[in-house]
Amino acid sequence: MKHLQHTTSDGVTPFDQIKRAREDGTEYWSARDLMPLMGYARWEDFYKITRRAEASAKNSGQGGFSVITEKAPEGGRPRTDFHLNRLAAYLVAMNGDPNKPEVAAAQSYFALRTREAETKPSFDPAALTRAEILQIALNAEEERLALEAENKELSPKAEAYDTFLDATGKYSVGAVAKMLGKGQNWLFRELRNRGVLITKGAMRNTPYQQYMHHFEVLPHHYERSDGTQGTSYTTYVQPSGIDFIRRKLGLPCIDPLSPAQAA
Repeated sequence: MKHLQHTTSDGVTPFDQIKRAREDGTEYWSARDLMPLMGYARWEDFYKITRRAEASAKNSGQGGFSVITEKAPEGGRPRTDFHLNRLAAYLVAMNGDPNKPEVAAAQSYFALRTREAETKPSFDPAALTRAEILQIALNAEEERLALEAENKELSPKAEAYDTFLDATGKYSVGAVAKMLGKGQNWLFRELRNRGVLITKGAMRNTPYQQYMHHFEVLPHHYERSDGTQGTSYTTYVQPSGIDFIRRKLGLPCIDPLSPAQAA
């Protein structure tokens, strides 16, 4: 089913094609529609991961799962479906079988759409006055010059930060804590206190949606002693997250540690 991951010539993916909209304009996805795109043939299997994702969301104070009963396309007995908002669909993808390439495609799609939604402008550029446009241009030039100067200062540090990257281009929370001269447990605690990381439940120590673009969360499936399946989550930091964390916690700019110190 790998062909389901392909985009059309205008950049529309299968996940875009099955997206639905309510009367108020809010978007959602049907779990029944997502099931084949994520490489699942049986509703019973997909139902389990959807329920697992719903439990994770509830434990972290999130919603986005609407259970509905609908008529089967072929007639017959009514069937259950879920209407999922973007975050709910992302959690379903995160709870899918990591060995399925279709699941990886779903994870990438919903992570990207979440990032796009967070950075989408909230104003109408066509409504700006000439004076406002000129002021925006002036501010942008000032920011560009400031960023250029900052980049020159941070370039050597960025090269040193690269020594802490893992094979996939991200950092463990422990490595970032060492860069900032702190302990891992201290960093987790402070990020929870500042509202960056979820404080309780199955998603504890994973980022809230608005900060997701600075992190990456990987699920790990395991079997409990009673034979049931469970999922745990590990949070990693993207390169952009290092300075975000430093600024969020009000820490001074420091030089990165040597590779030996970070080991």
